[in-house]
Amino acid sequence: MTPRSRIAPLDVVWRTCDAVPECLGVAHEPYGRCLAHLTPAQAAEFLRGLTPGQALDLRGTLVSEDLLARVLDGVERHLGRARFDRAIFTGPARFGEVVFAGDATFDHAKFDHLASFYGARFLRNVSFREARFLREFSLHDARMCGHATFDHVTVRGDALFGAAQFGAAPPRGTGNASFGRADNGLLPEASSQKASFQRAQFHGFAAFDAAVFHGEACFRGARFHRAVSFRGSDCGASAEFQSARFEGAAYLGPMRVVRRLSLAGVRACAPLHIDTGGCRVVLRAAAVLGRLAARLSDAEVDLRDARLAGLSAVTRRSGRLRVTSLDGLDADALTLTGVDLRACGLDGLRRPEGLRLRECVFAAPPGGLGLRLGWPPVRWWSRRRVIADEHLWRGWAAHGLDEHSADEQGAGEHSAGEHGAGPAGDRAPDPARLAVLYERLRPGVDDTRVAADFAFGAMEMRRLGSPRGRGRLLLSLYWLACGYGLRAGRALGWLALVAAVAAGAVCWAAGVRPEGKPAVHRPRVAVVRPAATASRPAHGLGG
Repeated sequence: MTPRSRIAPLDVVWRTCDAVPECLGVAHEPYGRCLAHLTPAQAAEFLRGLTPGQALDLRGTLVSEDLLARVLDGVERHLGRARFDRAIFTGPARFGEVVFAGDATFDHAKFDHLASFYGARFLRNVSFREARFLREFSLHDARMCGHATFDHVTVRGDALFGAAQFGAAPPRGTGNASFGRADNGLLPEASSQKASFQRAQFHGFAAFDAAVFHGEACFRGARFHRAVSFRGSDCGASAEFQSARFEGAAYLGPMRVVRRLSLAGVRACAPLHIDTGGCRVVLRAAAVLGRLAARLSDAEVDLRDARLAGLSAVTRRSGRLRVTSLDGLDADALTLTGVDLRACGLDGLRRPEGLRLRECVFAAPPGGLGLRLGWPPVRWWSRRRVIADEHLWRGWAAHGLDEHSADEQGAGEHSAGEHGAGPAGDRAPDPARLAVLYERLRPGVDDTRVAADFAFGAMEMRRLGSPRGRGRLLLSLYWLACGYGLRAGRALGWLALVAAVAAGAVCWAAGVRPEGKPAVHRPRVAVVRPAATASRPAHGLGG
């Protein structure tokens, strides 16, 4: 035994082998030795006593390839309660197609060569806590019906979990006496069907393609030194990657997650691809140094306090994609496509000019006629796009959204309240800040109509944030006359009104009177008199 594999006897709770003082193998009665130190006759006698479904205890034992093969043949590859804690597998460990009818534990075990559990069936719980795999570790097409624990494992080679099932129901017909049962005679419940990989170390390629997690998949604090893939995987509860570290490319999808995909506090030094839907995606305080590509459908995204250093994109694949928080987001270049931003505050962005908005949905003012005590007392709100910060500052949150959006906003505010922040960030919205925010967001909008609405919103916030005086009066006249040069209809209306007033004034000046009593006109009779001649003097003339 090498010095690094020696463990003090006080660290174990079983009776150790009497053959060698350094051996930690469990002693088998009546020999007082572990299986590796039995004589050939004693080993043959022990192996002849094995039966299918029998419990097996090889804790702390040096297990060679030949010894493992003879043991598995003796139980016909059907084990009951299996204990391999602190066992050292000096040769390839091949557990392919083995059925573990009871709990199986490999805690602190060491595999010097290949560890293959291809097609194995664990009908109860299985634990590999703090196990070390110096070469490849394969659980491809394995079935784990109970709780599966891989906390603090170290895999130097590739880790293959493709098509594995975690928490699946046991196969039919395997609950008979020959396969063994649990201590209480019951199969594992759904609440215990959890796959835990907390603080696991994967130095090689890790593949979870087409893996099925019927319960929760927990990878908190795991570290992936090379690429990891979850293509075609299915998670029936939540997938937790809090504080995980991806040093290679990470392909989280296309995958199905029912509840939540949590990437809070992760650090990705290479491209991070996310493709899922129907759940909540949490990227709080995540640091992505490579490219982030998220393709989501019917999902919610939380990017609070995230740091995105590379080209990043969050795209709606189908259905509805809603962003719940962008507070504290620091992104060099982030493109949001088809995202619902009606309830997401943008005032907390550290660099709004790095945001690109394509086909996004924004909030809108309440439609119809508005009455108030200030000036003007009557106002008709135009249908324009506004950001959620202005929506909140004006007090439109209760009636500016549709019923479904209002319910979702209330749920978002409640969720944000649990974390100590509201939808608009820690600071209250301010008109001056909103005016600057509109100006910084406008270059990143691809829709000309939305860009015009943002320009109108910037001028509106600048007017409302100005102190009362000549400046605010001029801005008010500018708004009233033509809507800051962005409302052609308003200017045409004023022009038509001025033209009508001018025409009326001209007509009045020309003497046109309103309809009344008609004037009486007397006819004039013209009298024609004959001209005077020499024979017929004119009438009234003398001589």
